Parts: sequence; structure tokens; C-alpha cells
Amino acid sequence: MVRLGLLAMLVGIVALFASIDPAAGAGIVTVPLLLAGLGIGALASQLGSVTVSAVPDEDSPEVGGLQNTATNLGASIGTALAGSILIAVLTTSFLTGVQQNPAVPDSVKAQANVELAGGVPFISDADLQAALDQADVSEETATAALEANEQARLDGLRAALVVLAVIALFSARRIPTTQPGSAPLPSAEPSSAS
Repeated sequence: MVRLGLLAMLVGIVALFASIDPAAGAGIVTVPLLLAGLGIGALASQLGSVTVSAVPDEDSPEVGGLQNTATNLGASIGTALAGSILIAVLTTSFLTGVQQNPAVPDSVKAQANVELAGGVPFISDADLQAALDQADVSEETATAALEANEQARLDGLRAALVVLAVIALFSARRIPTTQPGSAPLPSAEPSSAS
């Protein structure tokens, strides 16, 4: 069940990576996110059982507490790591898109480098359009910035999904195939013909 949960989570992440585009709506991301969520649920329920069954009954409350702490810590670190990668790639992609676009004036490019070097916020096209209107930039520059923002959001999301998929694949090798303390599965031994 654990490997099935991991597989469902991985398939959901890969499907989300493959299907996400600027026109992606709720219908396109629902099934991949549902698969990933089902996989995480299957993993969480079974990993607790595997962890607690590996120790004597009198130690199971402490081990269960440690397992919950490790789960919460891992979720926090994973979220922070994926978010950091998302923002770093978003920033790099947006600034590269602005710098390489001939429609963006050099003064705007220089200002973007200075003001956004610390990180580009994850901003919707509508909010960016409102900010560009308020800054009174030309239509051509606004269009270039919107295109760069759209591509940067996709690049950031894809990079974060790749990191999550790699972590899932790396973690899969460490999952036990049998419940600790259970009898090993009988191995098939070749019969000797005499």
C-alpha cells in the first residue's frame, strides 16, 4: 500500500507537471492533485503503522510521537524548499525574460534588476496589469512584462514540481517492502530434480 501511495503521488506530480500551462483551469489540475493527495494519504496512514510496528508495544507511543514530529518537520522543510526553489526560478525566469525582450526599454530593465533582485512575488496577471497601468508604462512594455510573468510562473511551478518528484523517487528506495517484525516472505527456491 505504501508503494502504491508513493506511485499515485508521483503520477499526480508528473501529470501536473505535464498538463500545467497558462490556460490550465481547475479541470486540468483536479485529477493530478487528487492523485497526489490520495497518494499522500495512503503513505501517511501506512507509514505510521510501519513505524510503530517496528518497536515493542511499550515504546509505541513515543515512536508515534517522533514519527508525527518527523512528518511535520519534513512537510515544513519540503514546503520551504519547494517554495524557495519556486521563488528563485520565478525571479530568474522573469528577469531573464524582461532582459531578453527588445520591447522593454533599457531603463525599465535596469529598474527591474534593482527592485526585483531580492525576489519576484508570485503575482497574477491582473495584479501585474494594474501595477503596470499605475506605473504608466507603454502597452508594448506591459505586454512584454505580462508574457515574462506568465512564463516565469510556469517555470517556477515546474521547477518546484521536479524537486518534489525527485524527493519522492529518492524516498521510495528507503521504504521497507515488508512490515518490520513480520515473517519474511518465503523465497522461491529452485527444486532439485534427482
